[in-house]
Amino acid sequence: MDLETAALAVAFLAIALVYAAVGQAGASGYIAAMALAGFSPLAMKTTALALNLLVASIGTILFLKAGRLSWRNVWPFALLGFPFSLLGGAIQLPESIYFPAVGTVLILSALQMGRTALRRRSLAPEMVVTPPFGAALAIGAIIGFVSGTTGTGGGVFLAPIILSMNWGTARKTAATTAVYNLMNSGAALIGAYTVWNHVPSALPLWLLAVAAGGTVGAIIGSRYLSDRWIRGILALLLLVSGIKLIL
Repeated sequence: MDLETAALAVAFLAIALVYAAVGQAGASGYIAAMALAGFSPLAMKTTALALNLLVASIGTILFLKAGRLSWRNVWPFALLGFPFSLLGGAIQLPESIYFPAVGTVLILSALQMGRTALRRRSLAPEMVVTPPFGAALAIGAIIGFVSGTTGTGGGVFLAPIILSMNWGTARKTAATTAVYNLMNSGAALIGAYTVWNHVPSALPLWLLAVAAGGTVGAIIGSRYLSDRWIRGILALLLLVSGIKLIL
C-alpha cells in the first residue's frame, strides 16, 4: 500500500463520518480529495459514486432504525430522480467543465444552507409544508440528472432546497437525502458502466474506510445532532468542497 492510498483512506473515513452525520454520503468531499491528489474526472466520478452508494446505504438503514425516515417524503423526489440520474451517469463531462460546474453549484448551495443555519429558531414540525407534487418531480429530475453527470449523488443539492422551502425539518431532511443519495448513486453508477475500468484498484480499501466512517457518522446524526448543527456543518462542507473544486 503506497502513502497516497493510505492517506486517501484516512481522508475518506473522516469525510464519510462528517457527511453521514448530516444525511449525506460524502461524494463532493471524495471528489475534492481526489482532485487534490490529481485523479482524472472519470476515476473521480466512478469512485465517488461507489463510495457514495455504500455510505448512503448505511445511512438509510440507521435513519430508518431511528425512526427518522418517512417514505412519503422521499418518493416524489425519487420518482424521476432515479431515471434521470441513470441518464446523467452515462454522460461524461470534460475536465474543463466538470470542476467549475460542480464547484459553483456546491458554493451556491452552501450560501443558502448557511442562511438557514443562522436562523434563531429551528423550523418547528408544525411549520413544515408538503411540497407540491409537480415541483417535487421536477426538482428530483433536474437534480438527478446533474448529480448523475457530476457523480455527486444529489443529496447536497436537494437538502438546501427542502430546507429553504420549509418542506422538512433538518433531521427529516437528512433522512430523506440519505435515501435520495442511495437511489441516485446506484442509478448513476449503472449509467456509467462504460467507464468502470477507470475505478482505482484501491477501491476495496476505501470502501472499508467509508463504511466505518459512515456508520459512526449516521449514528451521531440520527440520534444526537440538533437541527441547527446539522445545517451549519452541511453549509461548511459544501463551501469548502466547492472552493476546492474550483481552485
